[in-house]
Amino acid sequence: MQTENQGQPVGLPLAGVRVLDLSRILAGPWSAMVLGDLGAEVIKVEHPDRGDDTRDWGVRIGQTETAYFNSVNRNKRSITLDLQTPEGQQIARDLARTCDVVVQNFKFGGAEKLGLGYEQLSAENPRLIYCSISGYDRTGPEAKRPGYDLVVQGEAGLMALNGEASQPPLKFGVAAVDLFTGMYSAQAMLAALFQRERSGRGRHIEMALFDCGLMITAYYGLEALVMGEDPPRYGNDHPSIVPYGVFDAADGPLVITVGNNSQFERFAREVIERPDLADDARYKTNILRSQNRAALLPELKRELGARARKLLLERLAQAGIPCGEVAGLREALLSPRATEAGLVTQQPHPHTESGTTPVLAPPWRFDGERMPVRRAPPQLGEGTRELLGATLGYTDEQLEQLKEKGVI
Repeated sequence: MQTENQGQPVGLPLAGVRVLDLSRILAGPWSAMVLGDLGAEVIKVEHPDRGDDTRDWGVRIGQTETAYFNSVNRNKRSITLDLQTPEGQQIARDLARTCDVVVQNFKFGGAEKLGLGYEQLSAENPRLIYCSISGYDRTGPEAKRPGYDLVVQGEAGLMALNGEASQPPLKFGVAAVDLFTGMYSAQAMLAALFQRERSGRGRHIEMALFDCGLMITAYYGLEALVMGEDPPRYGNDHPSIVPYGVFDAADGPLVITVGNNSQFERFAREVIERPDLADDARYKTNILRSQNRAALLPELKRELGARARKLLLERLAQAGIPCGEVAGLREALLSPRATEAGLVTQQPHPHTESGTTPVLAPPWRFDGERMPVRRAPPQLGEGTRELLGATLGYTDEQLEQLKEKGVI
């Protein structure tokens, strides 16, 4: 792990772009974090008492954060506003006039009731890029249905393609629909910002979890349409390449990906020392190996299970066959590979015993430099007074009055 430089870096692609993040939970905050990672100033609006729901999900960090919250809110400032009050709504509208982008995932019609809908805000700021994230098509009969990642994983067929054939439908290990929706939303906002440089006008972007969930079925989705039925589930094995998947060595699992016929010959002869398998007519081509997987895989599993993982990885590498060990999650995060790439940072934190907290770094590199963690995930409302004072000109006396009324 390493500690990132807290100074302002040079050459951030979205430097000067301001984002008002009115979203909560995962998909919306993830999309806003992407913009923050790329250099935008992101103002996250939260309820004065409870904040974002995810401040109460998972492992506690400090007094107001959790690992869940921190995973989607780096490179942001937090301000607190009670948007159910007229004063809070007015402050949000005033902030939106100073912003380039607004992200929201209120229930259908909720933003409009607060005076924070696209038409309302764009009337005062025609250059505004406004992203609405919902569960389902906002023009369809399910527009008012709330969207939840797990529900959409089921409805979009994702659970049906995941796991072993002998298992019931299985969800992904992370909230894949939320995360992909966040990335798709960020891509759309970047495209709209680019177009605005030409047109001078903003756009209203509408994203739905179900739409994005269906898109990430990818080749499996098209196969289901072409075949007229669901493709079979193979768990950790590949549906059309053999051997290609997770296998158990004598002392732990590893991934082996034999991608072509010459690799299989080297695998059989040099790695597991079974030249008879290389010579067997049933296994000469990948199509034949796939057709005869029921006979081949038990032989391979028996040979691999009799050898140590370290030995197998060495032989596979020497034979030019892509491979790797199956690491634990913490093991992967603390690995030399992750450490040397600067993917895990330690950020200052006032309420932890060590005075720091781990924060993952953005994945992008520009001109050889990784995008930095400029700000640790914020404590609840840490930027309220500073941002409202500097951005909207509120005096200390006015801010104190708003606090007494419960607006901030």
